[in-house]
Parts: sequence; structure tokens; C-alpha cells
Amino acid sequence: MRRRFPFVTTIFADAGYQGPRVRQTARRSGHWRIEIIKRSDRTGFVVEAKRWIVERTLAWISRNRRLARDFENLAATARALIYLAMIKLMLRRLARP
Repeated sequence: MRRRFPFVTTIFADAGYQGPRVRQTARRSGHWRIEIIKRSDRTGFVVEAKRWIVERTLAWISRNRRLARDFENLAATARALIYLAMIKLMLRRLARP
């Protein structure tokens, strides 16, 4: 995995992944650093560090009608459609004046 994703240095996970088995697996497969993000007991909406990046990206992808629901049977088809959605998004941003 390290050869496929050399730019990944830290893996963010929730408290369900804080055991020694996960740390050993991450060390064995790529020398990544695991950072456990603990859930807070705050009430109401609170922006969590790094989580907003994923949520924002998923919101952008789901604007495309075909990706709004899980209709695809094959993972390869869904992956191709996600690539197309992100290409469309980036081309629109690059074409802005």
C-alpha cells in the first residue's frame, strides 16, 4: 500500500481503531502514523478537525444525480463515476476567471 499511496503519512480513525492490532498492521504495511480522533461529549453541531474535508467532498460528489444514491452494482463503475464527478468539479474550478 505504501507504494500506491506514498503521500499518506497519517491515518485518522475513531476510537474503535485504537487497539494494538491496528497499530501493528499500520506499522507493518506502510509505517503510517495512526491518530485516534475521540468523540467529544459536546451537544449540538461542532466542526471536527479533518472530518469536514471528507464530508464536504462527499457533498460535492452527491450533487451528481447518478451518485446521489447507491445504484451501481459494480464497485469499478461507482469508482469511474466518482472520478468523472471530481474531474467535472475540478475543470469547472480551473475554468473560472
